[in-house]
Amino acid sequence: MIAQDIYLHCGKMIDTESGKVLTEKTIIVSGNKIKSIENGYVSPKQNDTAIDLKSKTVMPGLIDMHVHIESETNPKAYLEKYTLNDADVAFRSVGYANVTLKAGFTTVRDLGGTGVNISLRNAINQGRIDGPRIFTAGKALATTGGHADPTNGNRKEIMGDPGPKEGVVNNVSDAKKAVRQRYKNGADVIKITATGGVLSVAKSGSNPQFTIEEIKVICETAKDYGMHVAAHAHGDEGMQRAIIGGVKTIEHGTLMSDETMELMKKHDAYLVPTITAGKEVAEKAKIEGYYPDIIVPKALAVGPKIQGTFARAYKKGVGIAFGTDAGVYAHGQNGKEFGFMVEAGMPAMETIQSATVTNAKILGMEDQLGKLKAGFLADIVAVDEDPTKNINTMENVIFVMKDGKIYKQ
Repeated sequence: MIAQDIYLHCGKMIDTESGKVLTEKTIIVSGNKIKSIENGYVSPKQNDTAIDLKSKTVMPGLIDMHVHIESETNPKAYLEKYTLNDADVAFRSVGYANVTLKAGFTTVRDLGGTGVNISLRNAINQGRIDGPRIFTAGKALATTGGHADPTNGNRKEIMGDPGPKEGVVNNVSDAKKAVRQRYKNGADVIKITATGGVLSVAKSGSNPQFTIEEIKVICETAKDYGMHVAAHAHGDEGMQRAIIGGVKTIEHGTLMSDETMELMKKHDAYLVPTITAGKEVAEKAKIEGYYPDIIVPKALAVGPKIQGTFARAYKKGVGIAFGTDAGVYAHGQNGKEFGFMVEAGMPAMETIQSATVTNAKILGMEDQLGKLKAGFLADIVAVDEDPTKNINTMENVIFVMKDGKIYKQ
């Protein structure tokens, strides 16, 4: 049987390289790659298929650089740490992966879970379940009592003393071992919690939690193993240490100073804003009993500030990488972030470029993802309207192709 080519007749097509909206194009997909892009609506050859997207705007598959694909916010989340088995987490994550893909996000960077995220990535790559292409950190790295210490909030008898194997680092030697353990476990990237966080059962949401020496060793070791480093950071001092230490992306960046923004430009680091998550945690914190008491003041203080910091960073010329922190809010609503970015002053086309070409470059996939171009992987999505005229159309992706296979039409 001869493999069929698919002809996508696109009314509008976003060229993420030039930042232009082109009209009346045909994208010819052969196998899992884009074979060519032709002017006008080219008729398919015998046995080939045409798909009518003449009233739609077509663009490359979207990339979200900050998700937690294993979990999703709910009032029982803190109890579920003790009641769910890995199998329970895995079965739930299948649904989260599916809804993320259907929302048009054909690639995601998963920044920390229990390790089930590694098995989920493998199952998707093997074609066993539907989901986005996942680049995962496996388990995030923390210091003792830090934002990603898995035993925070436990009673003493079960608190124990987790170390590098569990992702807890307290010196340079631990740092090296923890990175190598993530590599051994199958991670693609490294995530550190450079400062306190909002949703951990710990007092501070912004204090620095690693030394510069520890961060440098983490980044150097990660580089040896072909990985980049992402740093969760709300507080300014922790951010500065992370940037000087060599991290590629700063996640959230809430209390970032002008000095830190200049440092990011100097070191070619990117801000992943996660505005949606900031707004969502602030709202959830108003619901009595939704979060443990220690979290509520942090959520109310930190959440609302993220969008304003993003606006300042963008105006200062800091590199912006699209990321939402999905899982902190409901999966599949990742497209909301585009509207919040536009609201804060970033032009619609640039928000789309941040979710395509910029993110592909950070992942080292710039020759395969992020553009509609011959030879690139056939990750293609479509929306009803032109997002440069109505950015909210990004919340309702109506066509999804990943690796040449159609998942939503």
